[in-house]
Amino acid sequence: MFSKAGLSDGRDWSSGTVVAVSRTPDPWADVVADPRERARAEANRHPEVEAVAGLRVVHRASGFTGRVVGLRGNAVTLRSKSGQVRMFSLLPGAFAAGGRVATLIPPRVVSTTASRTASGSVAVAGRQARVARTSRILVEGIHDALLVERVWGDDLRVEGVVVERLDGIDHLAAEIAAFGPAPGRRLGVLVDHLVPGTKESRLAEEVAHPQVLVTGTPFVDVWQAVRPAVVGLTHWPPVPKGQDWKTGICRALGEPDPATCWRRIFGAVHSYVDLEPALVGAVERLIDFVTEPLSAAPY
Repeated sequence: MFSKAGLSDGRDWSSGTVVAVSRTPDPWADVVADPRERARAEANRHPEVEAVAGLRVVHRASGFTGRVVGLRGNAVTLRSKSGQVRMFSLLPGAFAAGGRVATLIPPRVVSTTASRTASGSVAVAGRQARVARTSRILVEGIHDALLVERVWGDDLRVEGVVVERLDGIDHLAAEIAAFGPAPGRRLGVLVDHLVPGTKESRLAEEVAHPQVLVTGTPFVDVWQAVRPAVVGLTHWPPVPKGQDWKTGICRALGEPDPATCWRRIFGAVHSYVDLEPALVGAVERLIDFVTEPLSAAPY
């Protein structure tokens, strides 16, 4: 019961009506609050879910859906069904898991039941390499082939997929004709500098075969598909027009020649997290394409 004593504003309080008085929210409350308290309050609003490998989540801000394939620092790497790979910060309430808003956290206990390959896939212990499929993946050059082998080599051996070098894309049409793609005999092609208006883009667009997939990255050279941070750079430096790109990169890294520079770059790559998502997604798409069951392939 509220006492009416002392209320002398002239209004009749005899009806017993209770008047609710609202307060204007303090606009500075969130600004002056302890950031740690705010983080804890946000985390308490959404359940914590361990970001274990294989967990399917949705990044709420972008709508990107994928499975957890890696963690590095305060970021999680997701891979979509199509093979696209993206990294997101582990912010409170930033994801949805199992249809509920959640805060992803690093696993409290690291599982020892399943090891991972350099590509992030589950390693298949004791399984021998499969007999090579008739389908193939073509890459432009030796450096592309070495990076694919280092990161996806285990996966390719299990799937029985052979990677071959094109040594340039100028004769792509002839290579495709010589290969003779057909249902169950697919061809995937990985191309550098696949940007609208380029020679590479034009040649790729000329390929019109249901059993051939041409995809790639926007990078001038596959060296750029390696994250610059792994070789001590914040970004790959611009190279003046007319100057050989690899020579310019060697100068930026203080290396005497391209061969020495490549050994440094290649030696810094240990898994897919050392590569740009554009290359990871392109290779994953090609592997999925050439290993797709015949019953699912278009005719």
